[in-house]
Amino acid sequence: MHTYLVGGAVRDQLLGLPIKERDWVVVGATPETLTRDGYRQVGKDFPVFLHPESNEEYALARTERKVAAGYHGFETRFSPDVTLEEDLRRRDLTINAMAKDSNGQIIDPYGGRDDLSRRVLRHVSPAFVEDPVRILRIARFAARYAHLGFTIAPETLALMQQMVRDGETTALTPERVWQETDRALAEPAPHVYITTLRVTGALADIFPEVDRLWGVPQPAKWHPEIDTGVHILLVLEAAARLSPLARVRFAALTHDLGKGQTPEDQWPAHKGHEDRSVTLVNELSTRLRVPNEFRELALIVAQHHGVCHRAFDLRPSKVLELLEKCDAQRRPERFEEFLLACQADAQGRTGFVDAPYPQGTFLRSALQAMGRVALTAAEREGLSGAAIGERLRIARLAAITTVCDHRAATAKP
Repeated sequence: MHTYLVGGAVRDQLLGLPIKERDWVVVGATPETLTRDGYRQVGKDFPVFLHPESNEEYALARTERKVAAGYHGFETRFSPDVTLEEDLRRRDLTINAMAKDSNGQIIDPYGGRDDLSRRVLRHVSPAFVEDPVRILRIARFAARYAHLGFTIAPETLALMQQMVRDGETTALTPERVWQETDRALAEPAPHVYITTLRVTGALADIFPEVDRLWGVPQPAKWHPEIDTGVHILLVLEAAARLSPLARVRFAALTHDLGKGQTPEDQWPAHKGHEDRSVTLVNELSTRLRVPNEFRELALIVAQHHGVCHRAFDLRPSKVLELLEKCDAQRRPERFEEFLLACQADAQGRTGFVDAPYPQGTFLRSALQAMGRVALTAAEREGLSGAAIGERLRIARLAAITTVCDHRAATAKP
């Protein structure tokens, strides 16, 4: 029996990156062997075991054969005579098909080390096309390693495009699409994930609401980049600079979906796109079973980002109304995420990448002023229910008015 460290741990170690988790392959063993040694079996489709001390995953070396459509349609064979090279061959990318033995020797039968040096994401074998999830995974790896200069090998990209043309994306379940997208949004360059899916043709199948944004013009006065699809990529890139949170980035990605449904005779204006965006965010979130925390943030960004941008032109009552609609006082953390997504929208325009966003500072001050308001016992005397709420709202409006007046006074030349 021989045990090898495999996959991402070997790859990231060679790249000098932190190792998040370790996976192991066991060659020359049976399930009974590992069970006897204290390992606990957890795999359902094939034997995966947890180490009795480290709890790291150990899988018996195996081969896979495609027997049906989709990514579940595989027949798995595990046996003591399956070699390490056979096990590595079933993996997606050469950089993920390396192993390290107990002496620290790297086993690299498919050129993964060379591809690391070349900064290339390349498939291991023609069997790559058998698993449609790999379209999403490679796009995600492209988003993870783009800042290191990695690109997808032309022949691998061609295979991904062929898989899309062959209809392989129809086998992807909503849960798996969201799982990969959630992880991709948290990568250093989530816009590369969207770009890759678009280049392969998969974006139109998986996120048609997003794909429709390309070719839709916006007013050049406000959007020098003009194309809404280009704008979305710039916004997503800006969101990645402002926040590590995938839900902020999801809100950035989906905030302008309604522009894809603007009638062409109204271009480049997009009157009412906010309401259309809300509808589409709800539809997309339902279809892909997006978690509520993502959906809720995306909805308020889609609905209110334009109002946020015009914050300095709002009457105090409208500022209060915005804070109330965003439930800012009860959900201050989410409101902060809302402001970051709006800032990403403002900076996600050609020439505006480093532009300040004072609207965020102003609205934070308004929220702080609103939060300091409280009614004394004397002020509450004789009031109940709705009357207390109305008195409190009047006091909050007065506090926000003070903030607005101060801002107007300091903004004068």
